[in-house]
Amino acid sequence: MQNILGIDIGGSHITLAQVDPEKREIITSTYVREHVNSFDNKETIFSAWTSAIEKAAHDLVKDDLLIGIAMPGPFDYENGISLMQQGKFIDIFKINIKEELAQRLSISPKQIHFVNDAAAFMEGEVFGGCVQGFQKIFGITLGTGLGTTFYNGEMATDEDLWDSPFKESIFEDYLATRWFVKRYAELTGEQISGTKDLLDKPLEIQKQIFGEYADTFSEFVVQHVNHYKPEVLVIGGNIAKAYPHFEQKFIQNLTKDSINLQVRISGIFEDAAILGAASYALKKLL
Repeated sequence: MQNILGIDIGGSHITLAQVDPEKREIITSTYVREHVNSFDNKETIFSAWTSAIEKAAHDLVKDDLLIGIAMPGPFDYENGISLMQQGKFIDIFKINIKEELAQRLSISPKQIHFVNDAAAFMEGEVFGGCVQGFQKIFGITLGTGLGTTFYNGEMATDEDLWDSPFKESIFEDYLATRWFVKRYAELTGEQISGTKDLLDKPLEIQKQIFGEYADTFSEFVVQHVNHYKPEVLVIGGNIAKAYPHFEQKFIQNLTKDSINLQVRISGIFEDAAILGAASYALKKLL
């Protein structure tokens, strides 16, 4: 069996685990999650990443190790070079991460493969999640940001629709967690941190805010997703956990626009990117 490590790297963490390619699941006993501050210097970041990888892969033969890494963009995924100039990971801008990690881990750069984090979410859902067997799939992650990805039957791609124009701004400003925080403050003068807090509030305010969110979300699907003609829409991210609270209006709105679309909610959430990064690396090996 191929020894594979799936890794999800974000602005504040590295999460990783060995993946069983036959069972298409994470080997939970190898799961590692470490805090990594993306604003730290290069050496601190690489040391933390290397330490976490060595913890998760401690019992694997390095010569036979395959590593898939889900990374946010902008990023040169083929060559493993960070192109992030603003905000996170500034100190590793233009650094060849593939070569740096390979050297520190004493493996070949050819054993490491990078994939966009939104595409990794989709690859994970196709490989071991809720849309196995489908050929044309659109994926949306709803959380601190808006992620969009399309699977064409062979490979997932990042569709990068987060900054599509909407009202006086962009869709992400109306579909990410910050919109719930802003809208609740506008209506009540009080603060919440996201949808989890909203679910503890009176039903009347929940219904209004989730209703408005459903209108925006369905508008996004009508404008930007429908022309892909997907068989199914898969939704991930923390906001997806509140889907039952805006599902009815969302589906009603799509029906009014004559869109009949199956909707699946991720069953593996954070683990999707780990599975997806591993399955992407497997594809590159074949």
